[in-house]
Amino acid sequence: MKSVIMDEVAIDRALTRIAHEILEHNKGCQDVVLIGIRTRGIHLARRLVDKLQAIEGEIVPLGVMDVTLYRDDLRHRVDHPKVERTEIPFPLTGKRVILVDDVLFTGRTIRAALDGLMDFGRPRSIQLAVLVDRGHRELPIRADYVGRNVPTAMPESVEVRLREEDGMEQVVILERPESRRRQA
Repeated sequence: MKSVIMDEVAIDRALTRIAHEILEHNKGCQDVVLIGIRTRGIHLARRLVDKLQAIEGEIVPLGVMDVTLYRDDLRHRVDHPKVERTEIPFPLTGKRVILVDDVLFTGRTIRAALDGLMDFGRPRSIQLAVLVDRGHRELPIRADYVGRNVPTAMPESVEVRLREEDGMEQVVILERPESRRRQA
């Protein structure tokens, strides 16, 4: 591990700020729905729903999306990824959809999510909320709401650890083993 860039307090603070920005941008939560991208995006989306409810007193609908089948690299993978359920129990047509993910990197996961959302209707708008934007985009995709921008080197990776999945709360930068060998 190279460094811890966010702890539990920083993660909570970032999500509170994102919730306020969502409400400000959308002038409340009328017709707003959140869709969490598996896996950690779901937990972040749930936390945002709780924060929006605490601020506005309204429950914002929450859906879950697995983008595995929409990925453009599925045919090239040697492992067989496990496909989880997508659960969007409400119509998206006319809604302001907020996609929620943990880390924005190349943009390919978000592109896959956009493709998947179109199977569920025609939203009024689609916005993107991420806890960390690490740069290095391969597609013209940007986040509307960012918890923290973290410039990284290509050999590094950013890992979000949440208590629901990992039993701890932190965001860390990891150095891939092959980059350490090259530097030695």
